[in-house]
Amino acid sequence: MAIRINLDVVMAKRKMRLKTLAHAMDITEANLSILKNGKAKAVRLSTLDKLCEILECQPGDILEFESNI
Repeated sequence: MAIRINLDVVMAKRKMRLKTLAHAMDITEANLSILKNGKAKAVRLSTLDKLCEILECQPGDILEFESNI
């Protein structure tokens, strides 16, 4: 897949643990872990919006397009 999820990097920069972020977003740690580990096939805009709000970042900080050239 050409889209890479850098949630783990953003969380590390903010010193935010998975459990803390999951609680703040009101989602399960398991679901957030799937996204954090890059195994998600899709992400809702409402989820991305909440992540950016809590982590004080931009969507481009979390999602990155990698060209296969």
